[in-house]
Amino acid sequence: MKNQVLLLLLAISFQVAAQQNTVTGVVTDSDNAPLPGVNVIIKETSKGTQTDFDGQYSVVAYQGQTLVFSYIGFKTKEVKIGANKTINVQLEEDVQRLEEVVTIGYSAQEYSTRAPSAAQIKRRKQKAYHQSISQALQVRAAGVQVAEEVSFMKIRGNASIKSGKEPLYIVDGTPIRKQNNTVIAQLDPSKIDKINVYKGAKARSLFGSSAKNGCIVITTKQGNYQIQNDEKYAEITENQFEHVSLSPLSTFSIDVDKASYSNIRRMINNGKQIPVDAVKVEEMINYFNYSYPQPTEHPFSINTEVVQTPWNKDTKLVRIGLQGKTYQNEELPASNLTFLIDVSGSMGSADKLPLLKSAFKLLVNQLREKDKVSIVVYAGAAGVVLEPTQGDKKMEITKALENLHSGGSTAGGAGIELAYKLASKNFIKNGNNRVILATDGDFNVGPSSDKDMVKLIEEKRKSGVFLSVLGFGMGNYKDSKMEKLADKGNGNHAYIDTMQEAQKVFGQEFGGTLYTIAKDVKIQVEFNPAVVGAYRLIGYENRMLADEDFIDDTKDAGELGSGHTVAALYEIVLKGTESPFVKPVHDLKYTSKMVDGSTNELLTVKFRYKKPDGDTSTEITKTVKNKLDQISPDFSFAASVALFGLHLRKSQFTNNSELEDVVQMAKAGLENDNQGYRAEFIRLVKSHANSL
Repeated sequence: MKNQVLLLLLAISFQVAAQQNTVTGVVTDSDNAPLPGVNVIIKETSKGTQTDFDGQYSVVAYQGQTLVFSYIGFKTKEVKIGANKTINVQLEEDVQRLEEVVTIGYSAQEYSTRAPSAAQIKRRKQKAYHQSISQALQVRAAGVQVAEEVSFMKIRGNASIKSGKEPLYIVDGTPIRKQNNTVIAQLDPSKIDKINVYKGAKARSLFGSSAKNGCIVITTKQGNYQIQNDEKYAEITENQFEHVSLSPLSTFSIDVDKASYSNIRRMINNGKQIPVDAVKVEEMINYFNYSYPQPTEHPFSINTEVVQTPWNKDTKLVRIGLQGKTYQNEELPASNLTFLIDVSGSMGSADKLPLLKSAFKLLVNQLREKDKVSIVVYAGAAGVVLEPTQGDKKMEITKALENLHSGGSTAGGAGIELAYKLASKNFIKNGNNRVILATDGDFNVGPSSDKDMVKLIEEKRKSGVFLSVLGFGMGNYKDSKMEKLADKGNGNHAYIDTMQEAQKVFGQEFGGTLYTIAKDVKIQVEFNPAVVGAYRLIGYENRMLADEDFIDDTKDAGELGSGHTVAALYEIVLKGTESPFVKPVHDLKYTSKMVDGSTNELLTVKFRYKKPDGDTSTEITKTVKNKLDQISPDFSFAASVALFGLHLRKSQFTNNSELEDVVQMAKAGLENDNQGYRAEFIRLVKSHANSL
């Protein structure tokens, strides 16, 4: 009898094993574009996976089980597993077709095809109001800013809240949490219209688990309370026109950072006001890729164009473009990567640590067996959560990421010290050794001032370990600090606002993000005083160098990554042309004005760079003739981005141009837009114009 039972159990186990499949597929949207970061879960289990940056997934499951596909902004879809081992899924956007919910401030109204009764209207308003707050608690409502939990405030009615527990506060629809512990105390009682107190199951049903200890809803008389924005940007003083007779040289460091554009995009999409100093025109221009030829001799090719300035008939526009040599992933040297992740309390919202985890999974999917990854985290202190692990052990790395949770203060300095120590210990000779810092930049424990952090990074870069900085979140984003860290750490700075941006940074531009092909790249332009009267460099204000720094190999400058393109634009006034932007100056008494008037040279541009592991620069030179070119689509698009940046900065050099001029120039440059970023730019410009 026992043998018969054993045989039966073995038969069942063989049958079950035979039904187990590795199911693979691709998840796309309605336009057949791949969706990265989609959750693919086996229903009624905790097992599952996420799609990679190509929308692909692979999961082991039994025939007859159901896969649940979920993604923010799309309808959840369930698919039962049959005999087919390939299941491709197309998700639909979650759009309400029968009724429109219009949200104004924190309140909402619903409209349907039938006239509702007064009681229905009241219930719908209450439901929409509570739904809008629930969405805010999950940071799903665009433009809603969530702070952290606050200390308990003694206010009329809260005695009914569970003793010894802190309730959730909501002021005019905005949840208030701990890190902003002065918000409630600073509210002027005379400005409060009403206070509603919810407790127990009622609070949880209306506002979710965040209100497990009760909820106090405060409505002010104005109804438009907002948390103070604590984002920090370095002050930028716009470059002016320079007289060639007084200053014939213009010297600056290249900049491949792209954070400014994605940050501005986030603000426009959320209907936020854009701080002038958040606009770095060169980072906006360099966010986009341009069609330059691949280099042959040096790590980058040099390309120049001269055209009539599209927004000023009295000036010329010069473009200097660099194209870094492109390497395929398999060609790149072995990488020793140390993820340095901020898990402090300020990283708790969905656009920070949760987005960070999903973004880093895209990077993990790109790693090879010869690569290795370590993970260091910091909050009140710093610690190692993953020792050096081979890149092909993706499940182990992903599990370490999934286990991260936020809480505590921000000991950024201690985290950097530990990350560099670990990276140096596992240093790969002739490899790519890099720390990747992911944070909102809000350091407040140990060395935290910009000066302290820069000094620390300058010391650490001597180890040969580079630093890339990835920014996340809004409300307390410290752009000024993060840009300095990336600059001094021989790395780049990107801002990740969506999974699509993560796909761009870690997918399409993987090599450029992680692999440096030339460091300390400097540009010096000498203008011919016989032809050029004045010039102005557009952007690069915080990358300017002293002229003598150009040949000083001890001076730090920018880095160029694999496949990166860099553009710099000069607006010039030809000699003898009057311009309201160029004021007259006295003739010089002691400086000779003798120049060769027969030459047709407009300018000479010089470049200096070092190899990633080198200490001595190589110099190359290119001469630009005084000849107008027909503006190329690439140049037209770059010029449109520059002009949009000038409008956002409220620059005096827009020369009465309109945002419609920006759109028309961008449309003329829609070539080379396989990924749709240029078309998105046009949409952003129109959206901004409509908001004015």
